[in-house]
Amino acid sequence: MNNDVTPNLSSSTASSLKGAGLWRRFAAMVYDSLLLMALALGYGALATFLNVMIQGAPPEGEAIRWGAWRLPVFLGLLGVWVGFFYYFWGKHGQTLGMRAWRLKLVDARSGGPATREQRLGRALLAIPALLLAGTGYFWRWADPAGHTLHGRFSKTRIILLPKEKR
Repeated sequence: MNNDVTPNLSSSTASSLKGAGLWRRFAAMVYDSLLLMALALGYGALATFLNVMIQGAPPEGEAIRWGAWRLPVFLGLLGVWVGFFYYFWGKHGQTLGMRAWRLKLVDARSGGPATREQRLGRALLAIPALLLAGTGYFWRWADPAGHTLHGRFSKTRIILLPKEKR
């Protein structure tokens, strides 16, 4: 039994579906950002707990000192965010926000599931694409094939799935 809620698409069907628009992508990002905030809070709590266990609690009224741990903790947070997308794109080709807005990540050439390397590359490149004032996403309007910058480099695309018949 297939637990995947997305329709079974052949490679030719998936590659013929149109790319998803920016507003729909940003709406899915809002959904996913809520999950990412919860993960970030959990990660921060764990990092703080470990810091206090290793260095001891600071005197009352003083902040916890991170010292040399600041960069590894930040890189760990980025790893949590990249891992979130890598996992969900590998499991269903969709995050929860993408599911709600009928979006799916596919290989740009075949229309099939994205490979491990493509998912990792896209997740790593999407962070600067968004942080640089969304330039990587707005690239879609200048690209002849309608790809975002991180989609072009990872050879993936986000497609809009058809509405389910009821």
